[in-house]
Amino acid sequence: MAKIIDGKAIAAEIREEVKAEAMQWREQGIIPKLAVILVGDDPASVVYANSKQKAAEKVGIDFELFHLAGSTPEAEVISLIQKLNDDASVHGIMVELPLPDHISKEKVMEAVHPLKDVDGVHPVNRGYILSGQEGLFPATPQSCVEILLRSGVELKGKHAVIVGRGETVGKPLVFLLLKHHPTITICHSRTADLAYHTRQADILIAAVGKANMIKADMVKPGAVVIDAGINEVEGGITGDVDFEAVKEVAGAITPVPGGVGSLTTALLFRNVLLGLKLQQKK
Repeated sequence: MAKIIDGKAIAAEIREEVKAEAMQWREQGIIPKLAVILVGDDPASVVYANSKQKAAEKVGIDFELFHLAGSTPEAEVISLIQKLNDDASVHGIMVELPLPDHISKEKVMEAVHPLKDVDGVHPVNRGYILSGQEGLFPATPQSCVEILLRSGVELKGKHAVIVGRGETVGKPLVFLLLKHHPTITICHSRTADLAYHTRQADILIAAVGKANMIKADMVKPGAVVIDAGINEVEGGITGDVDFEAVKEVAGAITPVPGGVGSLTTALLFRNVLLGLKLQQKK
């Protein structure tokens, strides 16, 4: 039976590191601050925004929520972002998704200054991932890498197979992993004989958004399986991996919940502090 990787314990480690660094900034007279913009009343987004506020207080990061009506014009949202870009007391800006239909997600995301883009979605930060430069990168692919490294999984020379090529997880994950020298295969919806490829993986990462898609017979015995999927099902959430069956085959595995998703808020706050550091270098 596989070792169950405890994402909550790893997240606690990162929160302590973030808290210590935030304290250091405070001692220098700089109060790290995250601004969150929420447009409309999407129930899940409201819950996420409120949970971030509580979590920010615990690690010493100031938090300000700008909750706008769902009918707010796109230009008004972008104007607020520009105002926050120019505000030296704000070090990170996050826009909760989804946005109302009349607002362009792309225009809004590109309006956030790259050094305050804690979601890591600005085209400049995407370029930094490709080129291997320092920048702000999305939390979920960072979470996959942190879990592997902090669990002592050797990446160099191993065969990592990523199932999913999405913009927020699969694509950035390729380049974050490459820094640690594995050989990488990317699978997607048009990959022929998916199971053939997944069975070659020393490290299998599922990020496709389809509940229980990865079955036990698709996993090499002893492989490390990282489940980045979050799918709503009756009675809760589940990942992309058939956890109960795959844990009998894998060498180590992350659960859902309690795995990759546990780290994302802590890594978002770490991005606030990295953005602050990069802003000081300007």
